[in-house]
Amino acid sequence: MYQYDEIDQRLVEERAAQFRGQVARRLAGEITEDEFKPLRLQNGVYMQLHAYMLRIAIPYGFLTSRRLRRLAHIARTYDKGYGHLSTRQNIQFNWIKLVDVPDILDELADVQMHSIQTSGNCIRNTTADAYAGVARDEIEDPRPWCELIRQWSTFHPEFAFLPRKFKIAVTGAPDEDRAAVRFHDIGLRILENAEGQRGFEVIVGGGLGRTPLVGEVIHEFLPQASLISYLEAILRVYNLFGRRDNKFKARIKILVDALGAAEFKRLVDEEWALIKDSAIDVTEEELERIRRYFIPAAYEELPSSDARLASFSLGKDRAFGQWVRNNTRHHKVPGYTIVTIAVKAPGQPPGDLTHEQMDALADLSERYTQGRLVVTHAQNLVLPDVKTEDLPALHAELLPLGLATANAGKLTDIICCPGLDYCTLANATSIPIAEAISARFDDVDYLNDIGDVSLKMSGCINACGHHHIGNIGVLGIDKRGEEFYQLMLGGAPGNDAAIGKILGPAFAKHEIVDAVDRVIQRYLTLRESPDEPFIDALRRVGLEPFKEAAYPDAKKDKRPAASARAASATTVAAPETQGT
Repeated sequence: MYQYDEIDQRLVEERAAQFRGQVARRLAGEITEDEFKPLRLQNGVYMQLHAYMLRIAIPYGFLTSRRLRRLAHIARTYDKGYGHLSTRQNIQFNWIKLVDVPDILDELADVQMHSIQTSGNCIRNTTADAYAGVARDEIEDPRPWCELIRQWSTFHPEFAFLPRKFKIAVTGAPDEDRAAVRFHDIGLRILENAEGQRGFEVIVGGGLGRTPLVGEVIHEFLPQASLISYLEAILRVYNLFGRRDNKFKARIKILVDALGAAEFKRLVDEEWALIKDSAIDVTEEELERIRRYFIPAAYEELPSSDARLASFSLGKDRAFGQWVRNNTRHHKVPGYTIVTIAVKAPGQPPGDLTHEQMDALADLSERYTQGRLVVTHAQNLVLPDVKTEDLPALHAELLPLGLATANAGKLTDIICCPGLDYCTLANATSIPIAEAISARFDDVDYLNDIGDVSLKMSGCINACGHHHIGNIGVLGIDKRGEEFYQLMLGGAPGNDAAIGKILGPAFAKHEIVDAVDRVIQRYLTLRESPDEPFIDALRRVGLEPFKEAAYPDAKKDKRPAASARAASATTVAAPETQGT
C-alpha cells in the first residue's frame, strides 16, 4: 500500500485550501458558474440531476481500512448514507452540498485521499488490475508504475487543459487483461522479452462512448526506462492535433482513427526523439524510491492451499462452496487466496455500499487481509490477502452484511451506471433494469449453469456502464419521450477485445428483461457443452440465432420466461456435481 511522502501530503492539503477559497467566492456570487465550472471539475465536483456529486480518487483502486472508514464517515455525515463504486476504481457520493465540499476535502487529506483530476480535461485516475501485486499470473506488480504515472501527471502544466479527458490503465498480467487496457486512451501491458528484459506494449486510442474503438498498438516493446518520455510524447501530439472544436470528436481515439495508427506513431516518434534519453527517463533509483513507499504485506510461511480451496468448493455447505467457486482466485503466495466481494446483491443498486457496510468491511479487512482492500473496475471489492483457512469464517461474517453474493463474473455481476436516477446526461434509467435482471436470475445454481457471461448497462451513449464491451450490453435510449433499451451482443474487454453489435430494434422498458432471458435460453440450447462460454458460442454461431430468439414471431411459441428456463434444464448438464 502506497503511503504519502511529505510532498504528497502538502499537495493535497494546499489544493483543499485553494478550493475552499474558490467555493467561498462562488457561494458569495463573486464568480459565475461558468467561471467556477472548470475549477470544480478538476476537483471532482459534478452537477447532477438532483445535487452535486463528488468523485473521490482511489489510485489504482487500493484502499486501507482507515481510508474506508473515512469514506463511511463521509457517506453518513455529508451524503445519504452510501457511496457508489465507479468503473475507474473510484468512489462517488451523489448527494453532496457544495458548501460541505471543502470540509470533505480536508477530511480526505487527513487520510491521504483527494479528488484531484477526477474530472475535467486532464489525465484522470490511473487504473490497474485489481489483483495487482498478488496475481499468480502477473510478470510484475504494475502499481509502482501507476504511482509513477500519477506523480508525473498530477498538475502537469502542459496537460491540465487537454482537448478532452484522458485515461490510462496498466496491467502486469500478459495472458488475462483484467484492466481493459485496450479501451483506454493509453493502455500499458508489462511484457518480458526473450532476453528477460521487461518493457511495455503501448496501446493508444481505445475508448467507448459515441464512437467505441479498440486501441491500436503503437509500440510493441517500449523499454521501461522510456515510459514517461514516451507518454509525454503521446500527450504532446494529442495536445497539438486533438480537436477542440467539437467535444464529441475530441478524444484521442478520434485522432488515432483519423490519422491511422502508423501516422500517429510517426508523429509520436518524431516528438519522442526530442526528449528521450534525457532527464525525463525513469531511473532505477527513482523507481526504487517509489517502491519504498509501498508497504509490503507480511505473509506467513504456509503450505500450498490449492487442494483445500478445491475441497471448499465441493463441500457440504453449498452456499459457501458456490461462493468459493465463483468469488475466489489463486494467490501467488502459498496458503493465501484472493477474494472478490461482489457488491451486487439482489434488490440492491450495483456498486452501492452503505456506510454500515463500509465500516464492517474495514473491520473485516483488518482481521483477514492486513487492512487492505481494492476497488475493481467491475464495481466490486477485492480482499487481496486472505488466508485460505480463514475463508469459512470470512464468508460467515459477510452473509449478514449482504456481501456474500456468489456471482462474481456471472450474469448478475452487472456493471451499471447511475442512469436517469441521478445523471443529467442519461436518457433512461439503468438501476431498476439491473435490479430486475438480477431478480430474474437470482439462483446461484442457474448462474453456474449459465457460466461466465458479462452484462454491462449504460443509461446513455456516453457508456459509463461500458455496455459496448459486455458479452451482453444494454443501452438506454429516449424514444419519443419514452425509455427504450438497445440490446447488443459480443463485446469483450480483455485480450480478446471486441465491441458488441446491436441486435435489432430497441425494446420497451417492460420488454428488455424478457429479451435478455430469451437470449440466455438460446445460448443454453446452442452451446456445444456446458463448458462452452457464452462469448465462444456466440462467435461460433453468429448473431442470427440470438436475434431470432430475442424477436420471436407472433406465430411462434411465446412461453413465459420461467417456463422456458425450466424446459432448458432438460437440455443441459446440471451443475450440482461441480457446486457441491
